[in-house]
Amino acid sequence: MKYVNAETIFPQELIEEIQKYTQGGIIYIPNPKRSHKKWGENSGSREYLNNRNEEIRVKFATGVSIAQLSDLFCLSSYSIKKIIYSKK
Repeated sequence: MKYVNAETIFPQELIEEIQKYTQGGIIYIPNPKRSHKKWGENSGSREYLNNRNEEIRVKFATGVSIAQLSDLFCLSSYSIKKIIYSKK
C-alpha cells in the first residue's frame, strides 16, 4: 500500500469534511466490495486446487481407493473424504 498525501488528490472541501472526523491520522480507504477478489484468484491457487480436487473426484469415481488417493496427493484420508463428499 502506498502513502498518498490527501492534499494532492482530494478537493479542499472533501479534506475539510474528513478533518471533522480525524486530523493528522492515517486513513485506509478500501477498494469497493465489487472489486474484491476471492482468495487465490490473483495467484492461481484457487484454480489449481479446484483442478486437483476434480482430479481426486474423478479418480475416486473410477475406483481408486481413499488410501491410494491419500498417498498419491500427499493428503490425509480425512482431507480426501472431505473433497470427495463435498458438494461442488
